[in-house]
Amino acid sequence: MEKAILVQINFAHENFAAELAEFRELALSAGADPVEIVVGSSKTPSPKYFVGSGKAEEIKQFVMQHAASIVIFNHTLTPAQERNLEKLLSTRVLDRTGLILDIFAQRARTFEGKLQVELAQLQHLSTRLVRGWVHLGRQKGGIGLRGPGETQLETDRRLIRVRIKHIKKRLEKVRAQRQQARQKRKRQNVPTISLVGYTNAGKSTLFNQLTSAKVFAADKLFATLDPTLRRIELPGFGTAVLADTVGFIRNLPHDLVEAFHATLEEVKDTDLLLHVVDASDEERHEYIKEVNNVLQQIEAENVLQLVVFNKLDLVVDKKPMIGRDRDELPTRVWVSAKTGEGFELLRQAITECLSGQEVHCCLRIKVKSGLLRSQLYDLNVVLDEQFAENGDFLLEVKLPFTLLQQIEL
Repeated sequence: MEKAILVQINFAHENFAAELAEFRELALSAGADPVEIVVGSSKTPSPKYFVGSGKAEEIKQFVMQHAASIVIFNHTLTPAQERNLEKLLSTRVLDRTGLILDIFAQRARTFEGKLQVELAQLQHLSTRLVRGWVHLGRQKGGIGLRGPGETQLETDRRLIRVRIKHIKKRLEKVRAQRQQARQKRKRQNVPTISLVGYTNAGKSTLFNQLTSAKVFAADKLFATLDPTLRRIELPGFGTAVLADTVGFIRNLPHDLVEAFHATLEEVKDTDLLLHVVDASDEERHEYIKEVNNVLQQIEAENVLQLVVFNKLDLVVDKKPMIGRDRDELPTRVWVSAKTGEGFELLRQAITECLSGQEVHCCLRIKVKSGLLRSQLYDLNVVLDEQFAENGDFLLEVKLPFTLLQQIEL
């Protein structure tokens, strides 16, 4: 483990203590050993070091005292601030975005996950090449190295652009494959349920309980990075697909949201979101807001949502139950993924949510089934109609899921 000095400045934030605790957990998840935590308060960041010169000297003393190999800021630093700090402290400096990217790089297991992380890292690095690294500004020279006059900085920027373009192309293929899989599930009338929630809320443990899968689950931030899909059977309903996704966090770097676009589209196009919340965490209401903010960023805020209050085993005097709205539809359910308590109620709530939901899909109706076509028009659920080469009717419909299950094509 690398000895690390953690730095967080309070800019009159209400949740300073909670943010600091989360920052420490992030550092531990990355494999750092926080030997000193430096805090302070300020109205605005300093242009040169982000912190004032006095605080910068204090950090330098701690670096020397502990022989720390890295200083991590729980803030976004400009390339110039990062460079100035590294020169002053004579050690590596990392900001919040770089820290989260490092954790993601460690967690990525699948080919797609590694590509997404590399894309986010390169996009972050490209901003570091704009005004930083003066030593890269000189032209290459010497025997066999003389060229058309391109500087080392220009070369690096060009190579990064080429690599970013290459990765985006490969991720576009992944995106297309995911879209085809989603369309196939829709044609087969198989709804998708996506697990979302703040990092370390217990999504993977819940996923394993519902699917009997063996997805890696640990008490770490971002234990799950690669999306996993499994089929589940719901009593009185049928088959559905459950997707486990990456955890969200406050101030999620924009590069990550963009890089994981293909993965997050699963969330956007899902039929039901299971918003997993750590019921034992005092900051849970703040975390719910943060998750909803990310859902808004990826245009998934209007997807039907069932809030799952997890880790009930850590809450005193609270039993498994379903919370309902005025129309008696489930909106909240309390469970323990660790012990399995309340999972019958969870399955019941999921079934009720999906059963009362409308489905938008395409139906292929044979020519001899003209009566069924007529009935669908009478129900006013047909949005568009086309014809297949063999004369079959291709109907684009939007109708309740329960009605769709009753249709025999």
